[in-house]
Amino acid sequence: MTGSVRTQPQPRAPRLRRLGAGLAAGAVVLGGVLASGGTAAAAGSVAGSTAGAPEAGELLDVTLDQLRPTQSTVGFDQIYYKLGRYTGTKDEANGDFNKRFDDWCETNGQEKAASVQPGARLSDASSFTCTVPLGKETAETRAAMKTVVVGPGGVLYLTDGHHSLTSLLEAPDGGPKTHIRLRVVDNLSGLSTAAFWRTMQEKKWVWLRDENNRPITTDQLPQRLGLAHFHDDRYRSLVYFTRDIGYRAPADAAEFLEFQWGTWLRERVDLGTYDLTAPASYLSAIRTASEVMSATPGDTVIADGRTADELGRMAEWNNGKKATGGEFGKLSAPISDAKPGKLAYALDYRARVPAAPACTKTVTGKHTGPLVISSGVTCLDGTRLTGPVVVGAGASLVAKGAEITGPVQAVGARTVQICGTSLAGPLSVVGTEERLTLSGPGCTPNTLKGPVQLVGNP
Repeated sequence: MTGSVRTQPQPRAPRLRRLGAGLAAGAVVLGGVLASGGTAAAAGSVAGSTAGAPEAGELLDVTLDQLRPTQSTVGFDQIYYKLGRYTGTKDEANGDFNKRFDDWCETNGQEKAASVQPGARLSDASSFTCTVPLGKETAETRAAMKTVVVGPGGVLYLTDGHHSLTSLLEAPDGGPKTHIRLRVVDNLSGLSTAAFWRTMQEKKWVWLRDENNRPITTDQLPQRLGLAHFHDDRYRSLVYFTRDIGYRAPADAAEFLEFQWGTWLRERVDLGTYDLTAPASYLSAIRTASEVMSATPGDTVIADGRTADELGRMAEWNNGKKATGGEFGKLSAPISDAKPGKLAYALDYRARVPAAPACTKTVTGKHTGPLVISSGVTCLDGTRLTGPVVVGAGASLVAKGAEITGPVQAVGARTVQICGTSLAGPLSVVGTEERLTLSGPGCTPNTLKGPVQLVGNP
């Protein structure tokens, strides 16, 4: 479905700021790999904004690479659902606009898409319009916007919307430089780093648990959005799929509500007993989890002192409908349907994501000096590495969310997978045996600042 694009300029929202941090002008995106001959400015700060500190309630116009996460995990399958839908054509076949434009408009405080030009892209907001013009937002449309806290140094910390914004970033027509507006909930830029994180924890604006529900420190939080920077929390995805079946998010939903339900479900639903690659088995896990949620007395404390009712428990499973109807019935629709369910989209997209080989060695934190990989699979997990990386014949390198200052060379390697990585140096990959992955489904765009040589790779 297409429509015309407005020819009249849209009014700017009051107190809207456009933030200017990011890569130097002249950067280009090539095949999902962000290549730049310039240097990157410190991402995530309000450098370049208008004078004065942003206040609570202000709207900030930012790019996605400016945002710092306040959680270390996301539910990959939730994002895979969005990406499966974004990259499909069934919305258009049903006479609708593709969901990615509705999602962008809603997140931007503009309700949903009004018109979409042929060839429209998320990265070009002039190629589509939304039903609510800029400057005409209502309390309801503003409530749907994602939120940030301004921290020390003007760094922007995302407190809501990690899944939505990561989906927009990972979309083929999105990327790190995609613009979006966010609502400021507080400005804590005047605090020391220690006081800032203390306040963030007191206000419950940060989730310091890993994908296995183990505690982490603030130093272990990712520095960027993108799948490559997060770990996958399967219980977070599980809770997402139970939405409107076992729980319904209340209007005054607690921050990290789904993580709180996930913490509780870990002791009641063993996902290890289900095959999460098979739709029927995954649906069984979702049904079990949602039934447990719904059957729990409303005054039961679930997590963080909040009760089941406070976290949106539905007193009637699937809103009183049979399993073949209601939200569970919609969720069960296979990918072959005209309107597939969320789970079908997620599994279909996940099947397109190249599997990374199992790590035999994992490098995290800071590493200075040469890294020579002569055998096995070495994984760089958010590593900040200064020095050359050499991958020998038959060995494998998997780099996700890393920062590498130095050259990377691989000759005759078995597998090379580099996603969401910033490389300040030349990249040379020659004669890979099995697979070279630098872009594509599930691979966060890289920032490559040096020459690239790719020869004889499958």
